[in-house]
Amino acid sequence: MIRNIAVLVGALALSGCITPLPDLTQSRSPCRSEPGGWCGFVREAAVESYAYAMLSSNAYKDDDTYTRLPLAFVERKAADNDESGLAYSVFDKYEMRGSERGKLIARVLAFRGTEAGSTSDIFSGSLGDGQRNGARMVYDAERAQLDAELLQTVPLQVTGHSLGGALATQISIENPQVRAYVFNTSPFFSGDPMANAMDRLAVSERGEFLRVLRRYKASPAADVLVINCNPSAGTGAKHSIRKLADCLTWIAAYDDPAAYAALEPNDIQKPEVECGDANKLHPGPVTGQQPLCVHAVRAEDKDVSN
Repeated sequence: MIRNIAVLVGALALSGCITPLPDLTQSRSPCRSEPGGWCGFVREAAVESYAYAMLSSNAYKDDDTYTRLPLAFVERKAADNDESGLAYSVFDKYEMRGSERGKLIARVLAFRGTEAGSTSDIFSGSLGDGQRNGARMVYDAERAQLDAELLQTVPLQVTGHSLGGALATQISIENPQVRAYVFNTSPFFSGDPMANAMDRLAVSERGEFLRVLRRYKASPAADVLVINCNPSAGTGAKHSIRKLADCLTWIAAYDDPAAYAALEPNDIQKPEVECGDANKLHPGPVTGQQPLCVHAVRAEDKDVSN
């Protein structure tokens, strides 16, 4: 069974075209005089995306669930697997006035990615239309409910990791002005990957295993950030949404007080690639000139010649 699935996935992946997309990459913190050694474009992308990475992680409803989300986000409901295996969570995003929530400014659909051992996620999600059709119906229902509740337009946003990222991409392609945030995304979506490209932000960990599929099947056009948070991890561990969300939250915390406030309650530790000791405490939002960021030498970087 597993062998046949691998053949099917490989055949479908190879049926696409090779579409190299430009990306902004920070693989080893070259901006040594900036906060944490993170370049400005990386911090900006982290501030915009970290909360959505947390929502994408929480859509799994597993042991990695964040216990404290940024105050602007409140979970509205969660839907478990239907007959196709589709699962998702819905969050409301509020305008913040200090520590108080103001008006509703967005509703966010967070689609769950592939669950370990789930054949439904493979055949109805990646290789079939079942979950894509389900995601479309969920979007339409939430859009109609928002319009009926508020009698005004509040944007719907979508997010997801892996297969969840492909479902979020599907909704984004088919619905103009729906902002999508996808993480280590699968390329198994249908339609024109260029459609509504300016409304997507895709973040991935360098070296995670789905890069093989994205190499041979057209990835969605988007603003792309490839980041190397965990260089010593294997390709499977690099695919983890919790690890990627932790890293983005840590980086965002140099500029965003809400991200900084999420570090301790969620036990978010310093990313491996950042300069400093493993137990480094985050300094919080900073301004002005920073001390030069000095990276520890990794084992493979050491000169072992005599």
